[in-house]
Amino acid sequence: LKPAAQDVTLAKTGDETTVRFEVVAGANAAAGEARPIVRADNASWSLREDTIDYGHIPMQVVLRPATVQLVPLSIRIPSGRVGYVRGSGDTIAADLSHVGFTVEDIDDEALRTGDLGRYSTIVLGIRAYNARPAVHAAHARLMAYVERGGNLIVQYNTLDLDGPVGPYALELGRGRITDETAAPTFLDAKDPLLNTPNKITHADFDHWVQERGIYFANKWDAHYRPVLRFSDPGEAPLDGALVVARHGKGRYIYTGLVLFRQLPAGVPGAYRLLANLIGAR
Repeated sequence: LKPAAQDVTLAKTGDETTVRFEVVAGANAAAGEARPIVRADNASWSLREDTIDYGHIPMQVVLRPATVQLVPLSIRIPSGRVGYVRGSGDTIAADLSHVGFTVEDIDDEALRTGDLGRYSTIVLGIRAYNARPAVHAAHARLMAYVERGGNLIVQYNTLDLDGPVGPYALELGRGRITDETAAPTFLDAKDPLLNTPNKITHADFDHWVQERGIYFANKWDAHYRPVLRFSDPGEAPLDGALVVARHGKGRYIYTGLVLFRQLPAGVPGAYRLLANLIGAR
């Protein structure tokens, strides 16, 4: 930890400041937690303040222990610039930036008229087709971007759609895997999405939180190929968690995997898998 401690001066109640520390992992670093401690006037605090503010309940302020999760991550980052189209709310753009990706937001105007070809990969945030009319309006431009050699990743959307989400027929369903420990089957162990630039193994699906995925692809044109198979206990297997299609010179990927939950939770395998999807060429 560099530095081990820092002095902070606040002039009055309500003042805020930011202090930065660098955590350097050793060769045998293991996952753990860091706990910041503030000492003043012979007292110590290690709390964070969370505000719970929903329309159906009174606003509440809750104090919880202040902790930071530390996770060692062995990952190869593909080169190139990632364009991120925000959907209905996730932190993936920031999460990718934190581990070394070059990420830029794509706003509605850029979707309509911008040079999409400047991005090696474009990622659509969760429910982007549901939440942003500009995404539907730009669908033809996005498909043309893929056809010219771009790589497009579409995260899950619900069934409330006003048009297509892919270059070929792709029907979304309500299929989901609620068991976050459900073992994956690799439908083709040599699939580039499972091997480049990171070798994906079953260990990359350890420590996932809440679930594996939602709103899987249900039916797809022969241009698509499924990559993973999952099943909940006692249920039929589902192949629609991750499907990919070549379109012209580029690649289109749809995934219902809940990567938007795994990255904030610090799941290494989710970062490695998403790096492979971003690096697909």
